Amino acid sequence: MALASSSAISASFSSLSLVPQEFRALQISSFVVPSVAGNSARRRWLVKPVNAERKRSDSIVPLAATVAAPEVAEKVVEPEDYQKLAEELEEASTLAIIDKALEKFGNDIAIAFSGAEDVVLIENAKLTGRPFRVFSLDTGRLNSETYRFFDTVEKHYGIRIEYMFPDAVEVQGLVRTKGLFSFYEDGHQECCRVRKVRPLRRALKGLRAWITGQRKDQSPGTRSEIPVVQVDPSFEGMDSGIGSLVKWNPLANASGHDIWNFLRTMNVPINALHLQGYVSIGCEPCTRPVLPGQHEREGRWWWEDAMAKECGLHKGNIKQEAETQNGKANGSTQLNADIFSTENVVNLSRTGIENLARLEDRKEPWLVVLYAPWCRFCQAMEGSYVELAEKLAGSGVKVGKFRADGEQKEFAERELQLGSFPTILFFPKHSARPVKYSSGKRDVDSFMAFVNAL
Repeated sequence: MALASSSAISASFSSLSLVPQEFRALQISSFVVPSVAGNSARRRWLVKPVNAERKRSDSIVPLAATVAAPEVAEKVVEPEDYQKLAEELEEASTLAIIDKALEKFGNDIAIAFSGAEDVVLIENAKLTGRPFRVFSLDTGRLNSETYRFFDTVEKHYGIRIEYMFPDAVEVQGLVRTKGLFSFYEDGHQECCRVRKVRPLRRALKGLRAWITGQRKDQSPGTRSEIPVVQVDPSFEGMDSGIGSLVKWNPLANASGHDIWNFLRTMNVPINALHLQGYVSIGCEPCTRPVLPGQHEREGRWWWEDAMAKECGLHKGNIKQEAETQNGKANGSTQLNADIFSTENVVNLSRTGIENLARLEDRKEPWLVVLYAPWCRFCQAMEGSYVELAEKLAGSGVKVGKFRADGEQKEFAERELQLGSFPTILFFPKHSARPVKYSSGKRDVDSFMAFVNAL
């Protein structure tokens, strides 16, 4: 009897290797020896083993082994209040948050790895002294520098990154139907859904939690409310269903400045593209260096409007901006505080800019920005545009602004060459048609060079 019971217990214990520690302790404390006489279903609420052995036949297990151990009262596992936990960890360090995440989920959690922020996550995970897993999405269209970066990170930390790839049939169908660069014509969402979102969904189905490098300051317009930990609002974990996956965002409250200070201090690997002006790095056809005065996300999908700068991996954390797409919220256009508010920048009305556009012999040249106050790229260039207005004060060049979202957007697209926010126009002194500023550089010197050239 002792031999049979020991074997059964050993088999049950071995199946707990991939189960979180709190569940392991619970199973051990309430363990009941399996019984051929009907007790085998008594503990089915426990987490099932990943690689369960086939049930033994009655002829192998001695009859004496069917005697059940004394009844033990079942413990009720209270669900974790992750909103409360997020509040408790709001001021915690990145290291403390990651340590907590790894402690709670063990082998059932993994770090989502792609860029600079994620090296910070890996470095902190290493500093905890706990084992950790790392996975990444290989879209098939990454820069060669990114692939070399992945290899360097593996060797530096002595780890193996678990790569997830898009479904070959889906990629083949997309390319055969719409070509290799369809995203330039109809938006990047479809390609990202095939190459990134669906592979991520498959990866997360094998986990109970994941760790991301999201920061609030990456995109103030869409990521400003990211908590440090939450029940994932978009994806499911291995147990399936709403609430089956926990999402950790240890860098939510960190700034880009904090990240780069850490990278320099710890002397960890970085993507060589960062040295070429890239900040936020994605697929090769959809990423370019960030120019002076631009927001870090502006290098992504640069041909699209500011509202589309997300791929869908963090859909649940993105503030729903359908109402602000046209600058409206419940019928009001005052959702965000106005920007470029200085005495040196003239606020033009619809009538004012129509009159300005009709003049064929202006007395003074004008520089005008077409903007939306909710646009993070407009917000990012506010400082340089205000400084430019101060420099041009008294020079004979007027500096103005025209809010071109909401009801004015169609007019601005039709009459004022609005493509995306911000759009900058120069109205020369002796010309009817305005000249569009085509450079992506938004520093004062570049603006001044544009004005002086005209």
